[in-house]
Amino acid sequence: EVQLVESGGGLVQAGGSLRLSCAASGFTIDDYAIGWFRQAPGKEREWVSCRNDRDGSTIYTHYVKGRFTVSSDNAKNTVYLQMNSLRLEDTAVYHCAAARPPTYYRGTYCPIQLNDYDYWGQGTQVTVSL
Repeated sequence: EVQLVESGGGLVQAGGSLRLSCAASGFTIDDYAIGWFRQAPGKEREWVSCRNDRDGSTIYTHYVKGRFTVSSDNAKNTVYLQMNSLRLEDTAVYHCAAARPPTYYRGTYCPIQLNDYDYWGQGTQVTVSL
């Protein structure tokens, strides 16, 4: 059974840091693109980052580029989202998701659309306060 479990959320002051974890089971993270998304109250879920399925390189939305960093531990089959210099507007429920590359796809696979992702975690709340 494929599962994604996020953890590490919490309450932090603006300017602070948090590290979120996305523990995967039932598949190997290197075989999938792993995305991070977030959903603030009253807003649509938005894409944050994507770690591709080939070499693990990551792309970020410009809202977090330079502040957030994705890393991974293959032995733990876990992807991390290190969030620094947090802002009030980063407050949201953060979800990780996994996208299986289509069989016809060649090259690195790193979708940014929600519908391209096959599996989702339940989310972890991040609240940034003054």
